[in-house]
Amino acid sequence: MSTKRLFYALWPDDRQRDRLRNQISPVAKLVEGQAIYRGDWHVTLAFIGAFPESRIPELKTRVAAVTFEPFRTRFDRVEYWPRSKVACLVGATVSPELERLVESLNEVIADLGVTVEERRYRPHITVVRRARPFETQRLAQAAVVDWTGFELIESVSAPGGAKYHPLKQ
Repeated sequence: MSTKRLFYALWPDDRQRDRLRNQISPVAKLVEGQAIYRGDWHVTLAFIGAFPESRIPELKTRVAAVTFEPFRTRFDRVEYWPRSKVACLVGATVSPELERLVESLNEVIADLGVTVEERRYRPHITVVRRARPFETQRLAQAAVVDWTGFELIESVSAPGGAKYHPLKQ
């Protein structure tokens, strides 16, 4: 049985990536490690993992019923996460709309037999892999992004790290 490694994410468009670049590029230059290619920046909503390719249409159909309420995220600092050795843009708060979206997606994937992560949801954008430890830093200017939708993303292993491909919802 063929599988794909999947997750749901907020996937910035070109305009959003251009705006994020103003906050991410200076951070990526200061943090030692491998900077993430800007085309791969995203905010993971719900991780699925290996999922049968034959069941992807069922997944998409079930998720199409999830209500999406537009919302804004505010990333105001960069943190080092020691377990995964990454540098991430993070924010202090999670909007109620984002919390509801994550809960809804997790309910759908749990109903399809996927084990849902139980840790507290923290929206973030990974900006550097294999990062060297550093103290949390506040951004001079917060990165504020308005969201109007989300995508199903396939993660494909590649030399230097995973590459991400949206699978149209």
